[in-house]
Amino acid sequence: MERSAPIRSICRSIAVLQAINRAGSLTLQEISRNADIPYPTAFRIIQTLVHEGLVECEPHRKRYRATALTQSLSLGFRDSGKLVEHSHSPIVAMTKKIGWPMSLTTRAGQTMMVRDSTHLLTSLTFNNYYPGYTLPILGCSSGHVYLAYCDDEERTSILNGIKTLGDESPMLKLFESGSLRTVIRENGYATIDRNRNNANPGKTSSIAVPVFENGHIAGALTLIFFSSAMAPTEAVARYMDDLKETARKIGMAVSDPDFDPHAELIEEESPEPELQPEAFAEAD
Repeated sequence: MERSAPIRSICRSIAVLQAINRAGSLTLQEISRNADIPYPTAFRIIQTLVHEGLVECEPHRKRYRATALTQSLSLGFRDSGKLVEHSHSPIVAMTKKIGWPMSLTTRAGQTMMVRDSTHLLTSLTFNNYYPGYTLPILGCSSGHVYLAYCDDEERTSILNGIKTLGDESPMLKLFESGSLRTVIRENGYATIDRNRNNANPGKTSSIAVPVFENGHIAGALTLIFFSSAMAPTEAVARYMDDLKETARKIGMAVSDPDFDPHAELIEEESPEPELQPEAFAEAD
């Protein structure tokens, strides 16, 4: 495919739809702010989306919401509902045991999308990463795990897609060469120290492991912690066994109808001493 710049109007239209979907309904001012586009542009995009039947104005107030027609945009998408269903109890149990939040992500194009998380269950977090939140696949530990374990054809397709957007980063070259893929597969996990691609750049780090369905990677399980609390090497030493075991149980539950993950949930323990995000603000 010939490399070219993305069409900005399409990118902005997608951003508007995503903003509306996250909030449920928004005013034009809120759409402009949440999608980070000028008000006149937001107005023209909304006019177009209303004309196409994807968005409607709520009765009696000037707020815009998505219509049922937006579901037609996902007719070719294979849902991971079964994976999400079987992951919830195990990741809740692990967060209750260790205190740190967990997230389950699956690939969505050139990003990793949060499908479930436990950020609301602990104070050891800066943000609630809601289902639908996305991270660039080259910029997060879950993305690195996915690229390491997906088949060669899928990985080549993902990397080629990233290259068409002009990305020539060192991380892209590491995956193209196969060197980083080899290291991740040998370790069985990937880490990111001071992630720069999330809602609080540089303040959190993460470790991720693959979740398999019938031998093929279906997503990734990620543990997120304050960068100032510990180094990734320490987090690996403390939590890797539990993290891999939780991922194994989720994969077994998805692949085997007779497997009951509730019978093997991680034994609940008192979380580590409660730490507030503010305690780490100055250190970061």
